[in-house]
Amino acid sequence: MRQTLKLYYTFKPLIPLRIQLFLRRIYVKNRLAISHGHWPIDKGSAVAPPKWKGWPQGKKFALVITHDVETRTGLKRCQALAKIDEDMGFRSSFNFVAEEYPVSGELRNSLCQRGFEVGLHGVTHDGKLYQSRQHFLKNAAKINRYLREWNAVGFRSPSMLHNLEWIHDLDIEYDSSTFDTDPFEPQPDGAGTIFPFIVTDNSGHKSYVELPYTLPQDFSLFKLIGARDIDIWKKKLDWIASNGGMALMITHPDYICFDGRPGLCEYPVSYYKSFLKYIKENYEGQYWHALPKEMAKYWLKE
Repeated sequence: MRQTLKLYYTFKPLIPLRIQLFLRRIYVKNRLAISHGHWPIDKGSAVAPPKWKGWPQGKKFALVITHDVETRTGLKRCQALAKIDEDMGFRSSFNFVAEEYPVSGELRNSLCQRGFEVGLHGVTHDGKLYQSRQHFLKNAAKINRYLREWNAVGFRSPSMLHNLEWIHDLDIEYDSSTFDTDPFEPQPDGAGTIFPFIVTDNSGHKSYVELPYTLPQDFSLFKLIGARDIDIWKKKLDWIASNGGMALMITHPDYICFDGRPGLCEYPVSYYKSFLKYIKENYEGQYWHALPKEMAKYWLKE
């Protein structure tokens, strides 16, 4: 698997975007054919943790909204996306790639002052973070420096690649580089749960909270699978709510079209707005809405 991923990310920059999309859609189509019964819902992931006491205030389920910013285009759209969340009464985290584009202190401070969270989405978004232990440790030193500078406590690996043991080298309270089930990711091994879980190192002395995403990613759903509505999002949310889990979603401002006709890799902002509206109209008062850092703190107390 590691060698295959290494080859993919080595040659990816050389492949035109349209061809990348074409190849990825073929891959997704093939994966869909063998994922029936395991995606978007894997019923086995609904098993609650041992001695589970439930969510704060007796809420039915938990809701966490996150945004990964991959490019300069996405960076320019952060404020517009934050305003949508804000106007609809939600808070979210924005995960930035430290050296892919200039992330100003002004933007980070503005988001945090408004009740949002800032996390780290790697140093670069090239898919090479885990190519070797030496390479990871070199990047871990940079990641930890940015975490300190940004006063951030959370990390998410680019492309959702992960090595949960190596991640102990990061100075974090939580990681969010896994998922309950997602057969379309480059590293498709699901965590098999719609609840957070604690990852302790081999010595038993260092731990962090893992927050798997549990709603399909926007790009996969709308641009690779080709969904033309939010029915899959709604179906999965309803199932998570009925099982008392954590609904954690990832969207990318890079791929959201805020006005005009959506481009090759974009989908209409109305999809996102409609989903937030669906949550409010159908579950108002029933969910504990938390930032990732709040979720991690709560889970460490449980």
